[in-house]
Amino acid sequence: PLFRYADCFVSAFADSRFSQLPRMTTSQKHRDFVAEPMGDKEVTALPGIGATLGARLADKGFDKAYVVLGQFLVLKKNEELFTDWMKGICTANAKYAGDCFRGLRDWCNAFL
Repeated sequence: PLFRYADCFVSAFADSRFSQLPRMTTSQKHRDFVAEPMGDKEVTALPGIGATLGARLADKGFDKAYVVLGQFLVLKKNEELFTDWMKGICTANAKYAGDCFRGLRDWCNAFL
């Protein structure tokens, strides 16, 4: 009986611990972006890029998603280089820069 009780306790503890871990899921915006060709999408179509970051990027000449894609490719699809660039050019935080990186990486995997 004690062994069985311990199993239940460990199981309940593990379930509560793991339910609090962040889940790596993609947003609907990410799925939409990766699902179709780049075309002439606005920079705000990129995952992680909303109106504020989009305006900052546009002010620096990165007004279209394909222009940011070009920078992504110039940086050789390197996550650290790209996210550091995003942080520097538009003050994106790590989450938004990472979302944008993953969106571009997944788009490249689907279309290049």
